[in-house]
Amino acid sequence: MSCCGHGHAGHDHAGSAPADPALAGLAIRPDRLLDRLEQLAAIGRTDEGACCRLALTDEDRAGRDLVVSWMRELGLEVRVDRIGNIFGVRRGSEDLAPVMSGSHIDTVRTGGRFDGNLGVLGALEVVETLNDAGARTRRPLVVAVFTNEEGARFAPDMLGSLAYVGGLPLQQALDTVGIDGKRLGDELERIGYAGDAGLGLYRPHAFVELHIEQGPVLDLEGVRIGAVESLQGISWQEVSITGQSNHAGTTPMRLRHDAGYCAAAIGTKLREIARELGGDQVCTMGMVRLHPNLINVIAARATVTVDIRNTDEARLQEAERRFADFLEALAHAEGVKIETRRLARFEPVRFDDGIARVVERHAASMGLSCRRMTSGAGHDAQMLARICPTAMIFVPSIGGISHNPAEDTRPEDLAAGAEVLLRTLVELAS
Repeated sequence: MSCCGHGHAGHDHAGSAPADPALAGLAIRPDRLLDRLEQLAAIGRTDEGACCRLALTDEDRAGRDLVVSWMRELGLEVRVDRIGNIFGVRRGSEDLAPVMSGSHIDTVRTGGRFDGNLGVLGALEVVETLNDAGARTRRPLVVAVFTNEEGARFAPDMLGSLAYVGGLPLQQALDTVGIDGKRLGDELERIGYAGDAGLGLYRPHAFVELHIEQGPVLDLEGVRIGAVESLQGISWQEVSITGQSNHAGTTPMRLRHDAGYCAAAIGTKLREIARELGGDQVCTMGMVRLHPNLINVIAARATVTVDIRNTDEARLQEAERRFADFLEALAHAEGVKIETRRLARFEPVRFDDGIARVVERHAASMGLSCRRMTSGAGHDAQMLARICPTAMIFVPSIGGISHNPAEDTRPEDLAAGAEVLLRTLVELAS
């Protein structure tokens, strides 16, 4: 673990005086940041306390409208591109490539208050802090809100940022069909966010994304700030199994072609692959559908989703190979047909070491403990890393819980992360 400073959880250093003259008198307002987070979290709140704003739904539109209204109140020039990404621009003293920061505001169905939202609203808090101080950066600052980061409604995840950097053709992105059968381009039009700006509108000088960790490392170790230097590779696929329906009582086990059994075997094999490869390897079967889904009928069809991740590309490929070999053997053994469909595939990403060092230095100047780390989740930053120096700032997730109504981060950690973001952006933009 690389540490900078010796701060500890529960003690807020966010207001300490910075040594850098460019930062003199600048400090974020935690109350303002928390208030905006709560206002945004109220949109799409469920009875269970979750935040449900699937991409391009009415709830997502309401969230977008709120964030755009805040951008305009802060004097930002708002642009929306053709995939619905939103950009709020604060002019610099020179017409240079901007420093960009932001994230997403769409959620999974059982989302929490901070996933994505902190990155967007933390960047807005930086802008308001600079406005209050009458401070101007040399480079412009751009606050970004990317479309469909979660991939919960439209696959793949990080769709908006992937299209932005040229990794997904615009028409293909617009023609994406969601889990509800709706076309992405039609839904963009419906909610009023089919913008007219071209993709790649701004080629940033640098991109920095503030985010909750969504994992347990910082919380368990009592570390306040994560300087994220890398991000796991992700392999998503859908597996469709076609067997044969039959009577659950009269069909001998040896004569079954049971799609439900095959789905269960896939879940077990994924755990086995992760255990065998060890290290950073993780495997998940996240969704299962059976047909006809009746208690006394052997399943004729099953569809499952598979999520395989590793920080090392060679080991990720090895996990994929082992899984493919298993599917071939399973189909032969059970007399079923198995087909796979690629949903997403992203190689592991190395972020910019120079920006990570800037994050570490500012955390140290505030007396905050800090460690280098890898992100296990996918983020828009991994796409921006294709076109500019990029890094991420993590703050702790209590208990490592995310994509869950219980997702939580201590207010002092939210404030500390936003303060580190402020200092990092100001240095990069100066």
